[in-house]
Amino acid sequence: MQVLQMKPMENVSVDQDRLGALYSQLGPVGAEDVVCRALEELGMRLSQCSTLFHENDRAGLRKNTRSLIAIADQIGMHALSRVAADVTNCIDHGNTVSVAATLSRLIRIGERSLTAVWDIQDITI
Repeated sequence: MQVLQMKPMENVSVDQDRLGALYSQLGPVGAEDVVCRALEELGMRLSQCSTLFHENDRAGLRKNTRSLIAIADQIGMHALSRVAADVTNCIDHGNTVSVAATLSRLIRIGERSLTAVWDIQDITI
């Protein structure tokens, strides 16, 4: 018997027009500050998602995931925002299996999105 291990990969992209608008509005220093703080907050909230799910804190998970939507939209991470909305929807419908599945997808896309922004901004961690 063979066991097949699947490693889902999804393309992520960052809305470079959104990032460009931030740079135009805030200047290079201001925009970089906003992006760095947003990336730090996204990373922290993505980590909290797993903890909240395993603690069975659905209200906390919902609140945390909703905040991801706003932060991701601010810096042009539209795929991350959409999947966070999907997680929220699954929580609202009370389906634990769908929450687990969409949350896994959210974390996967979140990690790839964070890397994509760091690469675009040429920011060193």
